[in-house]
Amino acid sequence: MDFLLSLSLSLGPYGLALAAFIAATPLPMNSEVVFIALQAAGQSPLMLVLVASAANILGSCVTYWCGLQGERLRGSRWFPFTDQGLVRARAWFSRWGLWSLLLAWAPGGDLIVALAGLMRVNPLVFLALTTIAKTARYTVLALIGAGLLGG
Repeated sequence: MDFLLSLSLSLGPYGLALAAFIAATPLPMNSEVVFIALQAAGQSPLMLVLVASAANILGSCVTYWCGLQGERLRGSRWFPFTDQGLVRARAWFSRWGLWSLLLAWAPGGDLIVALAGLMRVNPLVFLALTTIAKTARYTVLALIGAGLLGG
């Protein structure tokens, strides 16, 4: 991860896009550090929010697509759920449902996104809720960065 973080910082906004995309997949990556570092270096907070949000949403679409493929992979070593685990996951999702996608930005949010794909959530609804969540996250991060950086 240190290599990816260094690479992301050296690439500026393109690196932020890379970090935000990877962060929205099950791969380990932290886009917040890159975001704040670029904001501290004087990059436009609005541009950072737009770049990070778009890339993070695209990464979530990949994770959602992986969830859509879940039934096809069922029984293979790549499928993360046992039959009992899948029943529990479906019960959890039926209880918390679509609105849980507003937590797609949080740690563990990738699992919610993949589960949304597995549960065949309408793609437009998925995209709308994920866009709200991801954009709000980076907007709040920009505001925090502005407060910490004094403007």
